[in-house]
Amino acid sequence: MTDKRTLTDVPARRRFELDIDGTLAGLVTYSLHPGIIAFNHTETEAGFEGQGVGSDLARGVLDAARARQLQVWPRCPFIRGWIERHSDYADLVDPDWHVDHDPAR
Repeated sequence: MTDKRTLTDVPARRRFELDIDGTLAGLVTYSLHPGIIAFNHTETEAGFEGQGVGSDLARGVLDAARARQLQVWPRCPFIRGWIERHSDYADLVDPDWHVDHDPAR
């Protein structure tokens, strides 16, 4: 049986949530800047580790950024590492952003 996975943007909480069969499985927090979405933290809920939640979150939030034509600041080490392993998403990273130089700070 396939689990029903749903990714939802929850702007009031500044995060994307991934539900599996109606239960919160993980989330990615973000902040918005002009033309930019910064992904700050990724979290997988207890009991959902090892089920691809992190990868589903990363792919989903990056696809959402692409659909909204936003560049990305991958502040979260998980999202940053995921992009490094999936070079087809590297074009989303703002060329002015670097882990040692965050333009918003």
